[in-house]
Amino acid sequence: MTLPTVAFVGLGRMGEPMVANLRKGDLPVRVFDASADLARQVAQRHGATACGDWAELARGADIVVTMLPNGAVVREVLLNAQGGLARQLARGTVVVDMSSSEPMGTRELGRELAALGLALVDAPVSGGVPGAAAGTLSIMAGGEADAIDRAMPAFLTMGKRVFRTGGPGSGHATKALNNFVAASAYAATAEAVLIGQRFGLEEAQLVEIINASTGRSFNSEIVFAGQVVPRKFATGFAMSLMAKDVAIASELGRAVGADAPLSHLVSQRWDTALQTLGGDVDQSRALLAWGVRP
Repeated sequence: MTLPTVAFVGLGRMGEPMVANLRKGDLPVRVFDASADLARQVAQRHGATACGDWAELARGADIVVTMLPNGAVVREVLLNAQGGLARQLARGTVVVDMSSSEPMGTRELGRELAALGLALVDAPVSGGVPGAAAGTLSIMAGGEADAIDRAMPAFLTMGKRVFRTGGPGSGHATKALNNFVAASAYAATAEAVLIGQRFGLEEAQLVEIINASTGRSFNSEIVFAGQVVPRKFATGFAMSLMAKDVAIASELGRAVGADAPLSHLVSQRWDTALQTLGGDVDQSRALLAWGVRP
């Protein structure tokens, strides 16, 4: 079977290890980044082909993967920047947005790409940089079944599980809602630690008891026990990304008319952490912006 050629845009902390796994799966890969030097370095490290413009990147591509900061940047790359990558692609090419983008915007982008004869799959991931490096990402794929099928050879090199979430935008909605739940659990655990500190409880024991009781969660077991209590703060997921994902979930709730006040409150809490500590710090530091002692 002929393996599909993948054109990959965005070679940051997630993008490069994903390219590495595509190449480990023997898929031909063409890469592009806003930094031409980075594209050349990544290509050299992993046996890919660095491209300097959209026409070169699009040549022979069966699948295009975007791994970019947000949906606005994805739209700019595909439709606006230097004429747009989408207009250089052959009809029938599958565009896979693996960024954390806004679901309503994804639906609109899908309609615009369809008018150009292109299929859009939104396929954000969970697992962070460690999962990207190990090739064990969870992939949430929204879009037409045939388009997802055609993207599957690429997905299987980068991820351990692929979930078919429904129509266009459903992958991005699922990712944002998952991270909203995670961010809520973190915020609740942080408030428990704050109240416990003020009352005089020992932080490590409180977290241990939560983890042996009904309050346990991924955040209490992994993030608090492993990163917050020992003050390592090294989950590998940036504050800006968590705040963005929770904001996407909150705005989605507004867009569909859901009565979801908690999503708005949690988004406000994470925005406070973002504004106080900055976007580049590890998201596990958020409780320091909410009054927990360092």
